[in-house]
Amino acid sequence: MYKVKLTEFVNKMNLKSLLPDIDTDSIMIEQSAVNRLALQLAGFFEHFDSERIQVIGNVEAAYMKQLAPESIPPLCEKIFSFNIPCLVFCRGLEPSPEMLDTAEKNGVPIFTTEMTTSDFIANSVRWLSEELAPRISIHGVLVDVYGEGVLIMGESGIGKSEAALELIHRGHRLVSDDVVEIRKISDDTLLGTSPDITRHFIELRGIGIVDVKTLFGVESVMYNQTIDMVIRLEDWNREANYDRLGLDEEYIEFLGNKVVCYSIPIRPGRNLAVIVESAAINYRAKKMGYNAAQELYNRVTGSLSTNKEEQKEQKEQ
Repeated sequence: MYKVKLTEFVNKMNLKSLLPDIDTDSIMIEQSAVNRLALQLAGFFEHFDSERIQVIGNVEAAYMKQLAPESIPPLCEKIFSFNIPCLVFCRGLEPSPEMLDTAEKNGVPIFTTEMTTSDFIANSVRWLSEELAPRISIHGVLVDVYGEGVLIMGESGIGKSEAALELIHRGHRLVSDDVVEIRKISDDTLLGTSPDITRHFIELRGIGIVDVKTLFGVESVMYNQTIDMVIRLEDWNREANYDRLGLDEEYIEFLGNKVVCYSIPIRPGRNLAVIVESAAINYRAKKMGYNAAQELYNRVTGSLSTNKEEQKEQKEQ
């Protein structure tokens, strides 16, 4: 289970603290979902998701204004007794003095934002989903090729970094070299990024460490990218049976998500950068509905069918 400091969330969402004396570094967020206080304001606390960030919008604030003044303190005491991470007022709304006093007594920070309630919830869930997503670290190189996230894998020294450097020279962008952190954002989305220590660096045997951002400019690097396809580099094996048509796709699994995987045999003289570019373009064409291997198969079967009909007609004559 991954956690995020409340301070990071506050800075990311640009929230204004109404109780700045409360230490937000010690408060951790563990869930990406956000709870909008509704039934709790009416006194119903069964199934209350108290571990989530709590939000009050225009409707909730209007409802609280209709409550009797003497009912506000015990209601606030009840809400804050659940040790919620924080309470956020949207649309520039601010809480009553009674609520501020109760929150301060219970050590619960209160924030306000000018964002609408819907925008705040959407932005919060999107950012927290990335930060709290399940993740693994693998050995490989992640590059952006024509908008497709290509993860290059293979044994150490097989030429992954060299292929990435040639791709960068051809105008593509580096995400990570050597170690790639993969996060599962959803059941069909994997997001790859680089560890902070090695970000924008490439290791080339015989040369050393190369700073891609400094040498090629900011347009040559990316902070993160979805992993759309995997290319596995392997030494050429004369006995191996390599796919020459591509009718049947292979997959590799990360965190329960399947990603298309191509095995590329390595021999002297093969231009890996061009092969990776071609694989990315071909994958993109398949996503747009065109499959070159299927087209060739249809042409061959169509030609065979035509030849059989011609032979049948000749025999009948």
